[in-house]
Amino acid sequence: MTTRREGRELALQALYSKDLVLHDATSALKRIIESFSEGDEPTLEVNSKAYAFASELVNGVMAHLPEIDSRISEKSKNWSMTRMARVDLNILRLAVFELLYRPDIPKNVTMNEAIEVAKKFGAEDSASFVNGILDEIASTVTGKE
Repeated sequence: MTTRREGRELALQALYSKDLVLHDATSALKRIIESFSEGDEPTLEVNSKAYAFASELVNGVMAHLPEIDSRISEKSKNWSMTRMARVDLNILRLAVFELLYRPDIPKNVTMNEAIEVAKKFGAEDSASFVNGILDEIASTVTGKE
C-alpha cells in the first residue's frame, strides 16, 4: 500500500470517528494512531509520512467543510447528505478536498484513490456511488489535470 493511500485510509477513519462520536477529527486521528501501538504486542506500524498526509487531509477537510459539503450536496441528485452512508460521505469529503485544494494531486489519481478506498471500506455499491458524484464534481474543477 502506498503512503498516500495509507494516509487517506487513516483520514477516512478519523472523519468517520468524528461523525460517530462528535469529537474533533484531529483528536480522533491521534487516537487512531495511538491505537496502533497499544497493548502488549506491537500492532501495525503507521508510517510517519502517511500520518502527516492524513493530518493534512483531515485539517483541510475540516477547514473547508461548508464548501465541500455544498459541492457534494449540489451534485448528489436524489440523495440528501443525511441519507448517505457516513463512510461514503467522508470518502467524498476527502476527495473533494483533494480536487479543490491539492493542485499537486491529479484529478484521475484522486478519483481512482477514492474508488479504491470505497471498495475497501464501503458497501457493495459504494464505489459506483462515489464515482458518480465525484465525476460530476470533478467536471466542474478547472485548472487541474
